[in-house]
Amino acid sequence: MFLRKATNKKTGRTYLSIVHGYYDPSTRSSRTKTIQSIGYLDELEKQYNDPIAHFTAVANELDAQRLDANASYSFSINKQELLSIDTDNSKNFGYVAASSIYHELGVHSFLKNRQRHTNDAFDANVIMQMLVYSRLLFPASKKNSFDHRHRFFEKTDYSLDDVYRSLTFLCKHKDALQLWLNDKVKEHYGRDTSLIYYDVTNYYFETDKVTDFKRKGVSKEHRPNPIVQMGLFMDNNGIPITYELFPGNTNDCLTYRPNFGRLKKDYNLGRVITVADKGMTTGDNIWYTINTPTKDGYVFSMSVRGAEQEVKDYVLDQNGYEWLGKEYKRKSRLYPRTILVSSRNGRKMKKTVDEKQVVFYSEKYDKRAKAERAAVLAKAQALIRNPGNYTRATSYGAAAYVKNIAFDKETGEVLSPAKGLQIDEEKIKAEEALDGYYILITSEYQECDDRIIDMYRGLWRIEESFRVTKSDLEARPVYVSRKDHIQAHFSDLFCCSCYCAYPGIKDRAPLQHRKTPGISFPSKLYPCKREPILVQLL
Repeated sequence: MFLRKATNKKTGRTYLSIVHGYYDPSTRSSRTKTIQSIGYLDELEKQYNDPIAHFTAVANELDAQRLDANASYSFSINKQELLSIDTDNSKNFGYVAASSIYHELGVHSFLKNRQRHTNDAFDANVIMQMLVYSRLLFPASKKNSFDHRHRFFEKTDYSLDDVYRSLTFLCKHKDALQLWLNDKVKEHYGRDTSLIYYDVTNYYFETDKVTDFKRKGVSKEHRPNPIVQMGLFMDNNGIPITYELFPGNTNDCLTYRPNFGRLKKDYNLGRVITVADKGMTTGDNIWYTINTPTKDGYVFSMSVRGAEQEVKDYVLDQNGYEWLGKEYKRKSRLYPRTILVSSRNGRKMKKTVDEKQVVFYSEKYDKRAKAERAAVLAKAQALIRNPGNYTRATSYGAAAYVKNIAFDKETGEVLSPAKGLQIDEEKIKAEEALDGYYILITSEYQECDDRIIDMYRGLWRIEESFRVTKSDLEARPVYVSRKDHIQAHFSDLFCCSCYCAYPGIKDRAPLQHRKTPGISFPSKLYPCKREPILVQLL
């Protein structure tokens, strides 16, 4: 850098400025860049005895600072010096990709703005980053993540108590954080909510203690531990929109209406079509969906075996089916179906909905159903031979195919003698006739059959997201116990889910992802636990 003295030929005045000269390889010529405009020399002489000498010194100082900032560092290592056994100087560098998306989604801005006017001694943003990066790369409990916080380059001057205090803070702002992330996804990528997918799963706790929130219910993993239910909405691109937690004993179908109502109220998505499995197919859910101000739609599956006899007869009637290849056929009809809807006083009212029913048959699904039943029947045969070896719990599934079986109400032991037990052949025959058949019901009766089936097939995205959170992200078992800490646990998990499904994730990842086409969640989040990118700080 140097002091430039430019004299105007017309006025004779000299203007001083500090400039930096550099070589531009694109033009193969020397160029200059003005660093600081100072002023006219005659005016500066009123303030400085020798302005040229003064600002020449300033230019030299700025140039020295520039050279120092760009200088390379050198250090020496004593080859005879040994590291202490308890020394761990490894740092994970690959999390910078996750950090890029974390900041692109603006989570840091959200947390800093919410904490600005509080008296909290901890930095919620620093702790949230540690929780998110640890969950993505080294999933473990909150304490384990805290113990290994030094592997990242972020600040580490906080205590374990600060981590748990921050969970209370995160719980307080969890709903606002979901809205913030939704707005950022819209801003950077755009939401496709022409279809939204909804499903419910549950997460278990490594404890037997039951509370008002941690309750024993129907575990997806058939565990006896207390659980919490999670209902999740996802857009048509596989990016999560919002979620809600419910007590573990909440029926799946009862989670839909409060979650959908909050989605419609807060997220301003316009008219949507909800796609869900048969667990959501109740009269209350259907009536609630189609009677919103925007007259939303639905594509739900319906149990063939649990349907009315008229529906079963329609499914088994081979008239109207169109074969597509040798293993797949389908047909459909417009059908005014009567549903039961709960009134405000709890009574059931009959309502009629005009919907389209699409029935399809797959030989592959047929063979799979028969193979699964064969395993259950083998267990049923063993139950008949040795009823004393089974209880109500251990005979689950198989007992449904055994006639005359009875259980003790207290112990669950089988009371019926082996001689009185026999396989229910009629039930097996009735179920086998319906193997491979599926029914989709929809309010979108103007859509063609293939389009409706394609809509429903997209439900695999949300099922895959649950699998990833439970396996790759190891979100269960849940180790925190307080309700606010549980809510916060799933808030940072939701951030991780948004990261995993975020568009362009594969372009940023240095490692390979799962090869299955179309899956948004990477199988091994980069850098994976087996191949971390490390920087040794000696």
